[in-house]
Amino acid sequence: MHAAAAAAVALAVLSVFCRVDQLSANRAKQNQNQTDGNNRTDEAEPTKKKNQPHIIFILIDDQGFNDIGYHNPTIKTPTLDKLAAEGVTLENYYVQPICTPSRSQLLTGRYQIHTGLQHSIIRPSQPSCLPAHMDTLPQRLREAGYSTHMVGKWHLGFYRKACLPTRKGFDSFFGSLTGSVDYYSYGSCDGPGVCGYDLHEDEGVAWGQEGKYSTTLFTQRARKILETHDPTERPLFLLLSLQAVHTPLQPPKSYIYPYRDMANVARRKFAAMVSTVDESVRNVTYALRKLGYYRNSVIIYSTDNGAQPFTGGSNWPLRGRKGTYWEGGVRGVAFVHSPLLRRRRRVSKALLHITDWFPTLVGLAGGNISQSQGLDGFDVWPTISEGKESPRQEILHNINPLHKPPLQTMKWDVSTERAKVSKSKGTKKPKKKKKKKILRQKPKQKSAFRLKPSPKTKLKPVPKIAKKEVIKQKLKPVPKPKLKPVLKSKLTSRTKVYPLTPRLPTYNPSGSGTSRPKSQPQIQPRLKRKSRRNTSQNFSHSRPPQRKSKTEHTLHFQSRRTSSQYRNMSQAGAPQPKSHPTPRFSFPSVWDASVQAAIRVGDWKLLTGDPGHGDWVPPQVMSTLPGRWWNLERPVSPLPKSSSAPKNVWLFNITADPCERQDLAAQRPDVVQQLMARLAFHNQTAVPVYFPPDDPRANPSRHSGAWVPWVEEEEDEEGKYHGVYKKGKNKKKRKKSKCPLCKLQSFFLKLNTGMMSNRI
Repeated sequence: MHAAAAAAVALAVLSVFCRVDQLSANRAKQNQNQTDGNNRTDEAEPTKKKNQPHIIFILIDDQGFNDIGYHNPTIKTPTLDKLAAEGVTLENYYVQPICTPSRSQLLTGRYQIHTGLQHSIIRPSQPSCLPAHMDTLPQRLREAGYSTHMVGKWHLGFYRKACLPTRKGFDSFFGSLTGSVDYYSYGSCDGPGVCGYDLHEDEGVAWGQEGKYSTTLFTQRARKILETHDPTERPLFLLLSLQAVHTPLQPPKSYIYPYRDMANVARRKFAAMVSTVDESVRNVTYALRKLGYYRNSVIIYSTDNGAQPFTGGSNWPLRGRKGTYWEGGVRGVAFVHSPLLRRRRRVSKALLHITDWFPTLVGLAGGNISQSQGLDGFDVWPTISEGKESPRQEILHNINPLHKPPLQTMKWDVSTERAKVSKSKGTKKPKKKKKKKILRQKPKQKSAFRLKPSPKTKLKPVPKIAKKEVIKQKLKPVPKPKLKPVLKSKLTSRTKVYPLTPRLPTYNPSGSGTSRPKSQPQIQPRLKRKSRRNTSQNFSHSRPPQRKSKTEHTLHFQSRRTSSQYRNMSQAGAPQPKSHPTPRFSFPSVWDASVQAAIRVGDWKLLTGDPGHGDWVPPQVMSTLPGRWWNLERPVSPLPKSSSAPKNVWLFNITADPCERQDLAAQRPDVVQQLMARLAFHNQTAVPVYFPPDDPRANPSRHSGAWVPWVEEEEDEEGKYHGVYKKGKNKKKRKKSKCPLCKLQSFFLKLNTGMMSNRI
């Protein structure tokens, strides 16, 4: 019995031990599963991070269309040529004509008219920078988990610390704040005698770097950032904004020797500086491969504007140069190189703009674009990577109300325009008097206008035919008998002056003739409200189809429909489609053609006002540098011609005529009127121009010889200079009122111009 009891107890103890072992084993399995799950989650996080590519954006200054090897074999850029050939070359890519606007649109994704930077660059002494309420590309990438760094040229204002790159989304900054810096001494000038040291690290001055070439120094800093960052831990955004190839022309001597056969000295030095850029890109891409970034990286190469032929650059065969709205000033060199591209080794002719990088890169990084209101850019990564159709069908190059053509008061068309506007207000008698005065004061100018354009009219018989058709069609509309004598008088006088006038026949895209007259009375009050614009206007109106009335949709081009419609109308002599209504004249005109503006819709490009000197400069005939860089940054108006009024309307089919040699404005007045309507539409969303005067407190002599922020954060500097645009007008009026001999001087000026025109 005792033995049996002992055996039972032993069995019970063994069963208990077995259960304990099973429980421990189950717990161990559970713990192992938990650890495996934790390891899987830990491994899942890096995989998510790996899906966020490293973004390397290389921005070059003033590199023209003809300043890269795959466009011009005389320029030796083997690295750039190879990267472009293995990636996607962007051959229909557009930037802005000068530095500050391009950089602002890159970082904000908004047009100039929505940032107040419509006019010129931000000069070092101006209290101006990016608007404080706008988010930037590095801010959105930082929110997506990126480490953001900038090396090189800023040129977006620094008058207060809130404008510095480290306050606009960059974790670190090393470079210059102004527009043009000496490559060795890092001295920067804003006019004679206003010079200072400009090399900064984060928010302090980086003294003691004199003697080091800036392109080499910036490349070394970029490689240092790549070396200290862990690519597996966090994605990287690096903006390498090289100062090259901007003036002054200071290449190292060793880079000049390969171009010793070039006769033009400026061109020789410029080409040598392009070679320094090629070497810099080679060193950066080598570091990306060596340090483990390359396989999950996107490299973007872009210029900020066209080249300046005066300083050795070349946009040949494109028309124009830096600072102009011709193709040579706004069509940029760019390519994308990445192992992540689905379709590589190709050339993309999709329409792209520098504002598209903001939504494209934020979307590629997995960021939230919906938080950025009023973007003018599009996500074009499917277009670049897969070759899909570009969502962009329109580019507003700019609308600059401060830039006016010279001697605008001598324009025959402007005088009739003023008389017209005054008649529309209701006071008829004083308007007739003004018209008579103009006719009496300018009889010789009128005859001069008739004499000079005569050879042009022989070469262009198409406007004459259009004129006859318009006169025949004028006899048909009976419901407005009061406008008939006005139309005849203005046509007979103005068409002899020059064929292109702001009053052009309107074309209704919808094809129905009844909807066009209804939309005209709504356009006129919109133009009257332009002067009442506030900075608090809603930026979301930059996307045309949203929150607009039916009449505005008649002015808006459907993106898919326009491209095909314009391709059918691309030929200069092609007959008009049947859907075109009979041309009618609308009063007043939709757009003031004297305002400097440029827009691209589909294949068509319209320029109004003064787009800049439109010449074609071959590399072998480039002239020498005429002056300092600050004179080249500002638009130089052409010399006034006393014998003819300045031309202010151009129309080109860029797809068929990329060099802008055939002006089709006279042949296609319907397209001109449509694009003018688009300009008027975009102008409704514009904010006032912010272009404040120089602040003497910015002088580096007051800050130990360096360019640094000079305004305290408590000062309301933007509010102080709000409305400078109107102040400038008032100053001009005061000067005129103080001058007692102004009327006499203007009389002799008109007399002299009339005598000179008759003699010529």
